[in-house]
Amino acid sequence: MFESKRILITGGSGSWGNELTTQLLEKNPKEIIIFSRGELAQVNMERKFNNSKLTFTIGDVRDYESVNEACKNIDYVYHLAALKHVPICENYPQEAIKTNIDGTSNLIKACIKNKVKKFIDVSTDKAVSPSNLYGMTKSVGEKLTIHANKLTKDTDFICVRGGNVLGSNGSVVPFFIKRIEETNSIDITSNKMTRYFLTLPEAIKLLFQATEHSVGGETFVMNMPSFYIKNIAQIIVKKYGNKDTMINNIGIREGEKIHETLVSEHESKKTFKFNEDYFVILPELKIDRDYSYTENLSKVSFSSFTSLDNIKDNEFLVDLLNKGGF
Repeated sequence: MFESKRILITGGSGSWGNELTTQLLEKNPKEIIIFSRGELAQVNMERKFNNSKLTFTIGDVRDYESVNEACKNIDYVYHLAALKHVPICENYPQEAIKTNIDGTSNLIKACIKNKVKKFIDVSTDKAVSPSNLYGMTKSVGEKLTIHANKLTKDTDFICVRGGNVLGSNGSVVPFFIKRIEETNSIDITSNKMTRYFLTLPEAIKLLFQATEHSVGGETFVMNMPSFYIKNIAQIIVKKYGNKDTMINNIGIREGEKIHETLVSEHESKKTFKFNEDYFVILPELKIDRDYSYTENLSKVSFSSFTSLDNIKDNEFLVDLLNKGGF
């Protein structure tokens, strides 16, 4: 599918972009363009891979001209660029809007103009019934992406929605480990809090499934396991801490949920079980695409899919942490 193709990755110098690049290079593409505004991150990535198939482009999704230039002669676009840290988005709402909404809109326009084959917006569980600005901006980004299928038949626009990824920049496990090293303590916000988790290599592999099977207009939802944050903290303390390591309950932060949701009650009515790894949500909008493949799929039986519904035990969690390199 990717052989001899040109692929653009926005926000490509981050942890997701590094892993996506690693797996894409195994599929023999013609060229991978890493588009981001992180100069140092790009330099480090270029030195790390040292591969002639990689092209590094400094640019910002907020700037339509640079986005349009990057999309010329591109076959596939993976849209990873975003402001993602919940408190940052709460404190700088206009900046979140510029990147997560305006930036997505710029990229959609550029893909249509340049007749890109497929656009994959990588979204988040926080876009579902959002309680914070980050989630709201990603929800709007999903809406823009799905609607874009009504504007052209040359480009298929899809969303891939997932929860937290172990080892990604700013994720909880490396943060916990660092806190133990620096303060011999961990802060959690609630003993009841649950979150979805998957390893980064596994998440990227799922991206390829959605890329291959989508026809445009769908939202592919990763069927991710979930865990209590307190259990993650306890296992990390057991591995990296000592008898004096403290776990402090500091209370829920602004905009934070106790449980996350990957499929809402509203969406479940149009949701199918695609396979063991994915659910697929068909669009509410009337889009000229052939979704007949869903005729052989079963509708989901749940009214919504939350992180409280798929809790795994500590043995499963330890295995996942081992897979993630922790």
